[in-house]
Amino acid sequence: MSKLEEYQQIRDGFQADLPAQFNFARDVIDRWAQSDPDLKALHWVDDGGCEQIFTYAELARRSCQVANLLAQHGILRGDVVLLMLGRQLAWWEVVSACLRAGIIVAPATTQLSAKDIAYRVEAASAVAIITEQSCADRVDAACDAVSSLKLKAVVDCDRSGWLSYDAARNAADEGFDAVDTSISEDALCYFTSGTTGYPKMVVHSQGYGLGHKVTGQYWLDLSKGDLHWNISDTGWAKAAWSSYFGPFNQGACLFIHHASVFDPVRTLKLLEQHAIDTMCAAPTVYRMLVQQDLGQYSFAGLRHCVGAGEPLNPEVIATWHRATGVTIRDGYGQTESVILCGSFPFIPAKAGSMGLPTPGVDLGIVDDKGNPLGDDTEGNLAVRIKPVRPLGLFDHYRGDENANAASFVGDWYLTGDRATRDADGYYWFVGRADDVIISAGYRIGPFEVESALVEHPAVAEAAVVSSPDPVRGEVVKAFIILAPGHIGDDALVSQLQNHVKAVTAPYKYPRAIEFVNALPKTVSGKIRRVELRDAEWAAVGS
Repeated sequence: MSKLEEYQQIRDGFQADLPAQFNFARDVIDRWAQSDPDLKALHWVDDGGCEQIFTYAELARRSCQVANLLAQHGILRGDVVLLMLGRQLAWWEVVSACLRAGIIVAPATTQLSAKDIAYRVEAASAVAIITEQSCADRVDAACDAVSSLKLKAVVDCDRSGWLSYDAARNAADEGFDAVDTSISEDALCYFTSGTTGYPKMVVHSQGYGLGHKVTGQYWLDLSKGDLHWNISDTGWAKAAWSSYFGPFNQGACLFIHHASVFDPVRTLKLLEQHAIDTMCAAPTVYRMLVQQDLGQYSFAGLRHCVGAGEPLNPEVIATWHRATGVTIRDGYGQTESVILCGSFPFIPAKAGSMGLPTPGVDLGIVDDKGNPLGDDTEGNLAVRIKPVRPLGLFDHYRGDENANAASFVGDWYLTGDRATRDADGYYWFVGRADDVIISAGYRIGPFEVESALVEHPAVAEAAVVSSPDPVRGEVVKAFIILAPGHIGDDALVSQLQNHVKAVTAPYKYPRAIEFVNALPKTVSGKIRRVELRDAEWAAVGS
């Protein structure tokens, strides 16, 4: 049987388990704790030499304590808790406690401003905030503008006017009966980064956690006892994918490195030292890792690597494979979903492709009215929601009917991304719908140009956007971070332009290049092309 035949057999035999009642803490965390009390759930280290290991049984016990702590302060089923923590162990305790108690948890990055915090508290009607010392001043400033908060708790310190989380958890009772939640009951609230306006509010049900079984089993390729490292900030949905639901569904152990800044050398040392089985990281992380001397390290334990957040450049995949023997496999999904499409380990990989649809997910390429398009035709990447909505896909954007109207067309949910599908059924990312560049009638996706640029040894990172042009309407402009030892001069500009012409279609080359020291990015590591593009157009008053 070929790999593609095996894939099709898996798709044909896929059946989603849809119980009427489901509580992830009870039905997954507690199940592992009871069946194997010594099974490891969390392996946590920091740069100060501290190391802690929690079993599923210990995570279950501590989450019960936190659930009781919240109940003592009047936080009830259906309430919303804003969680602003880095990679402290408390993050996993609080998420588990909220799921257990039927409380809606809203994870957020620790980089939020006071204005951001106030907006999220008001939009979600949050009644509690649990955060760390570095965020407390901003929370206090935000609290001047909101009135719904019942509780402010701070981790790892004591602060006037705040509950000391650690002391309160330690004093709380260890017994708590999980709420018998419906599979459709609200469980998590995420705010998308968006490209314009305020973030949209995405609310997921308890079934979202169960939906991530396909993420853990098929994409992360995890089994019971595996050690999995997801290099991700806890404030975005990728943490739900690869730092919580995906691995825990499979009984895997999470490796967690708590550090204030990302250090590629330290990361490679930890990868070697702890014999990580599987790893997930954003393309930005892999691009930084492959700039190091990978020959210094041994990757004997590494079995499987995936990338997410945006498509990974083929040349980075090739460099990583030469050093580790492991192919980085792309996966595609959103804050609004579980894994929708992936280069799964049981299918042939096509460098640069998003892979094939996830078992249980019906993907398509459609026009703006929801009409399916043929192979090799660019269109809207969409998920079929009728007659059966795939488990793990959100229901709607709360409080944003304009976004709902734009995203749900006929039988489809439109992801907002542009893609093509080849004759083998593989999907190829073109770009965000508002990132696509139209120059002299040609449609140009930024990713292909960026991939061509980063193949050049002088380029460390690149972002490509449209720039206004009186003749062509738009031209391709590249913002480039140089690799060490290179100088951004006119000669290099010409060299890079000729390089892109040679690597891809000549009309796609960047007619303008600007060398920069940094690129704007989201917390998840995605390049915010919208900031660069808007600045270009604003400069000419368009």
